[in-house]
Amino acid sequence: MSAPSHAPDSAEQAEQTDAVNVATQAREVRGDSDNRSLRQIAWQRLRKDKVAMVSGVVVVLLILAAICAPLLAKWFGAPPTQFHQDLIEPSTGLPMKDPANPSPFDTDPWGAISAEHLLGVEPVTGRDLFSRIVYGAQISLLVAFLSTVLCVVLGTLLGIVAGYKGGWIDTVISRAMDVFLAFPLMLFAIALVGVIPEGVLGLTGNGLRIGVIVFIIGFFNWPYIARIVRGQTLSLREREFVEAARSLGASNRHILFREILPNLVTPIIVYSTLLIPTNILFEAALSFLGVGINPPTPSWGKMLSDAVPLYENAPYFVVFPGLAIFVTVLAFNLFGDGLRDAFDPKTSD
Repeated sequence: MSAPSHAPDSAEQAEQTDAVNVATQAREVRGDSDNRSLRQIAWQRLRKDKVAMVSGVVVVLLILAAICAPLLAKWFGAPPTQFHQDLIEPSTGLPMKDPANPSPFDTDPWGAISAEHLLGVEPVTGRDLFSRIVYGAQISLLVAFLSTVLCVVLGTLLGIVAGYKGGWIDTVISRAMDVFLAFPLMLFAIALVGVIPEGVLGLTGNGLRIGVIVFIIGFFNWPYIARIVRGQTLSLREREFVEAARSLGASNRHILFREILPNLVTPIIVYSTLLIPTNILFEAALSFLGVGINPPTPSWGKMLSDAVPLYENAPYFVVFPGLAIFVTVLAFNLFGDGLRDAFDPKTSD
């Protein structure tokens, strides 16, 4: 008679035990998720974004191609300044299909693409197009990265000081932002690059031109990132951890660079990845207008400028340099968008 009376109790205890186990597992899972760092969460979100991951791979390959340009030119082409007049038909200046039998009616609209010249050769000069494109990546990425670093450094320092100090310091820096944003940057760059002397501070030739272009881009574009940093700093300076550091006697330098700046790393990185393609286009525009990198040093913008008069008879000469700019800018933009979504706290896992 006693066995039936204990059976319901045993079933109820078993149900309670199962509920406790489920709750414990849920707490463990939730605890593992909550214990993840921001870097881990962002990386998991970024891995789920296939477009951003593919774009990141393309960016890495472009950087490696720029670094290894001499090796790539040696293995898959020829030196970028070496002429191959034997591949050019003298009367038309276009690459020939059969160099052994030159004829103005036997030109190659694809630039004499072969195993020795993967993308063909330039009209008129006969220089290897593949080598010039990978060497042009060096110039574009170098200018873009250096100018972005200068822009980020200036914008971060001035933006964080303006947001934290406030008062007349904020007013002066904010009005300086408005002044710099009012400059017609392209016209100013054309005028300045066009009148620079042959040598300044030990720099000459293209080294001087690269330095001037980097200075112009970085010095006149810092207000864009400064505004972002200033806005974030205005919010962070009122947070509890800043008040705690101030109550413990921390100096302004400590608060700025140890408490506030680490919390600004994410928006700075995201904005930098979106600023790099803009700087690539700016350098290409200057070279296209003839005030950028001096020939014969390869530059994507200069290659497009040289291709304009020949685009009807040699369309490949426009397509390949233009495609290099398009792929590079698109890859950086898509990767920057992916980083922005990955670091966004409102984005769900």
